Amino acid sequence: MNLQEALRWIAGIFDTPADRLGPDTASSEIAGWDSLGVLMLIADLDEKFGIQLDERELYGINGVRSILDLLERAGVLVMADAA
Repeated sequence: MNLQEALRWIAGIFDTPADRLGPDTASSEIAGWDSLGVLMLIADLDEKFGIQLDERELYGINGVRSILDLLERAGVLVMADAA
């Protein structure tokens, strides 16, 4: 997955236009970033990518960058493709 694909996936989770998201978008800037949106994110991370979050990681998700970091550490996102 490249950066644009990841941003589209995140946008779908939070039901927001992908063109409004960037790596530095904070959770407070995303209307769909609420408790249900976070639950959907957690479920999708597990179902699609096998990523299960521990408590520290869960509380560390505060914006798009933190989701991208999770995907990159799991080997799902290849940031070199974003250039």
